[in-house]
Amino acid sequence: MRKIKIAAILMAMALMLSTLLCGCTAQTESMSFASAPSAEYYEPMYDMAMDTEAGDVAEPDWNTEEYNYIKENDFKAVATSPLSTFSADVDTASYANLRRMINQGRSVDPGAVRIEEMLNYFYYDLPQPEGDEPFSVTYELSDCPWNESTKLLMIGLQAKKLAAEELPPSNLVFLVDVSGSMSSANKLPLVQQAFRMLTEQLKPEDRISIVTYASGDTVLLEGAAGSEGVEIMAAVDSLTAGGGTAGAQGIETAYKIAEENFIEGGNNRVILATDGDLNIGISSESQLTRLIEKKRESGVYLSVLGFGTGNIKDNKMEALADNGNGNYYYIDTVSEARKVLIEEMGGTLFTVAKDVKLQVAFNPAQIKGYRLIGYENRVMAAEDFNDDTKDAGEIGAGHRVIALYEIVDKDSDYEIAIPDAIYTQNGDTGSDELLTLSIRYKQPEATESLLLQYPMGSEIYRPEMSDNMTFAAAVAETGMLLRESRYSGTATYDSAAELIRSIDGVIDDEYKVDFLSLVNKLHENPEISTDISHE
Repeated sequence: MRKIKIAAILMAMALMLSTLLCGCTAQTESMSFASAPSAEYYEPMYDMAMDTEAGDVAEPDWNTEEYNYIKENDFKAVATSPLSTFSADVDTASYANLRRMINQGRSVDPGAVRIEEMLNYFYYDLPQPEGDEPFSVTYELSDCPWNESTKLLMIGLQAKKLAAEELPPSNLVFLVDVSGSMSSANKLPLVQQAFRMLTEQLKPEDRISIVTYASGDTVLLEGAAGSEGVEIMAAVDSLTAGGGTAGAQGIETAYKIAEENFIEGGNNRVILATDGDLNIGISSESQLTRLIEKKRESGVYLSVLGFGTGNIKDNKMEALADNGNGNYYYIDTVSEARKVLIEEMGGTLFTVAKDVKLQVAFNPAQIKGYRLIGYENRVMAAEDFNDDTKDAGEIGAGHRVIALYEIVDKDSDYEIAIPDAIYTQNGDTGSDELLTLSIRYKQPEATESLLLQYPMGSEIYRPEMSDNMTFAAAVAETGMLLRESRYSGTATYDSAAELIRSIDGVIDDEYKVDFLSLVNKLHENPEISTDISHE
């Protein structure tokens, strides 16, 4: 059933022998914050963007990176648009990619700034779900830090965390882009390090296959048991880059193998590692979307890992993940690979709820207007909320979904433009409720959705933001400034940094401390700004 190319193994053995003779060993740098006096004076021990363990990688002189245009969400009048509907999103690629751009000192493409992915990158102090619920739901309302005339609503979903021993058996297909564009040190060598880490976490009952693609596709390993780590590592180490990029052909083969090794009740997933630069066969975003929509019907999920700089096709990788029951991460460092594939392995690999949709119904008697911050490419039509045939986002074990709304209440002097309409609500709802949050989701193998509803009144308002909301507000401010948002109000990089520094215990979270160092870089280097020429 399983087959390994002999040449690949010989090449791997030669590579390992060469490594031993050269005395080269990979070393993993660690971070410690015990001696840091405070987050305000913290200087990172190393630049996470350069921690590739494959050598420092200079930014190429050319740039053919591709991002989708994002039209920022505007304020909507509740009188004419009382419902706000969107799909859940747990992707984090945008933040890691922005970190890479900022650390390289290059201008930021506005299409790369997806605020929801920045928000969902970080850990929050959210309660674990109770009973059989796949996720907990929290919400809070406070004053908006960048606009004194509005309020800020935060909604948080926290999926149940599962220990590695609680995860079901996995049937994983590593689909690796080995085309010529993947030869850089921060591409294929980093892919190999990432997959070595994941291989070390496998259980004996897991099944691993490896498919590569360049000008064509090759099945390097099929159905190996998780206990056969030596063979899996040898196959990973044998990978070399060269040729064109026939990604669609590789996708077809990977899904075929995943279906042949399908584990009932298990985690069946293709993990695609690529820079997204497909140039042979099906290569346009729309063609790839149609292809992956068909594949998701197989019950096989998809994780997309983006690598590299200079030519990454973020638009194509996001389209594959969004339309293939998948998630999308950008791996710029060994540290990021460890976060995605080790620390958050349950969330990356195991889905606890699929087709998760959120709908907020605002009471026109209490709220004049609202604006969803981020999620621009996840907005859905109101009628799609109750339609179980409409695809939406997946949530993995331990994942979180953070959503922020800027809200204009009935007493605010903030003006909301109300479009002409023949019929509008008169605001006489007979209720003191501010809004109702509705959530639909499906169990991983179900076809019918379940409904949760949470009415909220004025009692959820607090004059001071919690630590969770304070950090989320700082992330939102930074994202709006990077996008040069018309709604950023009084926000500055300094005000975002002040919000972070005001949080007790922030020094204990290395990812939040690293974010603070990025915000400080943006404050100190105004030349690192949005490149509107890409818009």
